[in-house]
Amino acid sequence: MSIQEDLALIDAQESALRFVRWDEQTAWTLGTQLRAWAVERGLPVVIDVRRAEQPLFYAALAGTTPDNAEWVRRKSNTVARYHRSSYGTGLRLRLKGETLVQSGLSFADYSDHGGSFPITVEGIGVIGSVTISGLAQRADHELVVEALCHLLGKDFAALKLPSE
Repeated sequence: MSIQEDLALIDAQESALRFVRWDEQTAWTLGTQLRAWAVERGLPVVIDVRRAEQPLFYAALAGTTPDNAEWVRRKSNTVARYHRSSYGTGLRLRLKGETLVQSGLSFADYSDHGGSFPITVEGIGVIGSVTISGLAQRADHELVVEALCHLLGKDFAALKLPSE
C-alpha cells in the first residue's frame, strides 16, 4: 500500500473515531480495554490516555522500559501540536521528504512515530490523546484504532490499515 493510500485511511479513521462526550470514565474504559487486550495478547506496551496535559489512565506492562514512557510523551506532544495522529503526521512528513526537526521541533520533545491518536469530541475538537508504545509503530497505531473502534461501535475491519 502506498503512503497516500495509508493517509487516506488514516484521514477516514480520524474523521470516524470521534466522541459525542468525553470524561474520566470514558478514559478509564478505553485504557482498561487496551490493557486487557495487551495482557491477553502478551504485548509489552505502555498505555497513556490523557486530556490535554492531564493523565487520565496510564499502564506500563511487563517488557517495557522507561524509554517507552518517553516515546509516549513525545508522540502525545505531536498529537497536541498537530491535532492529527502521530503516524499520519510522520507519513505526511515522509511524503514531503521532511522531518519534525526540519519543521523546527525538537527531537527530544516530539516524535512522528505511530502510536498516538487524537481524542476528538464533536463540537469541541481535539481534547487529548491515547498513546501506545512498545510495538512497531504501525502496530501501535492499529491497536489504538482497534480500541477506539470497539469503544465507539465502529467497524474496525473497514478502518484498519492493511498489512504492510
